[in-house]
Amino acid sequence: MHELTLEELTALLNVFDRAGAGQDAIEADLLARIKAQHAEKEELASMDFDDCLGGACKL
Repeated sequence: MHELTLEELTALLNVFDRAGAGQDAIEADLLARIKAQHAEKEELASMDFDDCLGGACKL
């Protein structure tokens, strides 16, 4: 399955924001999963992989 990019996850979060409240349980679960994936991708994008030399990074 295709994994979403950071930009695609950001767009999805923006759609949820514009849609506003009134989410059912499935929508709330989906939003939580999207937020978690977004945070993980943001962290990876911000890492300086030069810091990983010698096994010092937390991958």
